[in-house]
Amino acid sequence: MTQISILGCGWLGLPLAKKLIEKGYTVNGSTTSENKLSVLENVGINPFIVILSEVEAALESESFSESINAFLANSEILIIDIPPKLRGTNADSSDPYRKIFVEKIESLIPFIEKSAVKKVLFVSSTSVYGDENGLITEETNPNPETESGKQLLLAEAILQKNQNFETTILRFGGLIGEDRHPVKFLAGKENLENRDAPVNLIHQDDCIRIIEEIINQSKWNEVFNAVAPFHPTREEYYTQQAKNQNLVLPKFSAEKSNIKKVISSEKTTNSLSYQFSLENY
Repeated sequence: MTQISILGCGWLGLPLAKKLIEKGYTVNGSTTSENKLSVLENVGINPFIVILSEVEAALESESFSESINAFLANSEILIIDIPPKLRGTNADSSDPYRKIFVEKIESLIPFIEKSAVKKVLFVSSTSVYGDENGLITEETNPNPETESGKQLLLAEAILQKNQNFETTILRFGGLIGEDRHPVKFLAGKENLENRDAPVNLIHQDDCIRIIEEIINQSKWNEVFNAVAPFHPTREEYYTQQAKNQNLVLPKFSAEKSNIKKVISSEKTTNSLSYQFSLENY
């Protein structure tokens, strides 16, 4: 069975690795924390410490070279699931516009090129579309407004243009799960904006199953949006969720929203013959 390397065994990467192991894959998983090595090992993941840095520093670091080479060794597929985490990263830089996340992705490229990896799946975000209104498909020109969205889009392009491996881009909407839901942060708050903006969410279970299908069906050199076909307004959805979880109801501003962005996952459902688990929403 194929060996897969997962760069970033966090909220999504860890349960994804568990599921792939259940399916018979061998999984190398990375973490940035020594304390988490045993957590990965205990669930059957081959654990590695991988801390990405800017290109020049990475190429000059013998320890980084050893760790990333070992992490990628003998894997045919690499899944990159690391968030930009840009807050404060440029605080000590002479260039406030420096693309730290992009540099980290660039630092990976030489190591992927000389490894056995031929397929890359990059977990991105629908934030690359910005606040475009209307129905958003994979054919919509990205127009990111946030710094993280801008750097994700640049990272996508770096991977897609490389001819040494095939890259599929998977753009997730807002991530939710049993232990992660935005209503917990909105509960009890007042004067919340964009009351009638549609929600564009995806549950952790769907994230994992879609990645499994991309691998199983060898859907490479593709771009997929992954958002549940369920788009009530923010006010409707979060009010109901607060009631369901016995939380203080959020209160929304009476001002109407001009954001009407709906992310379409029609390509994902059709190309992968995929059905979302709408009971999770």
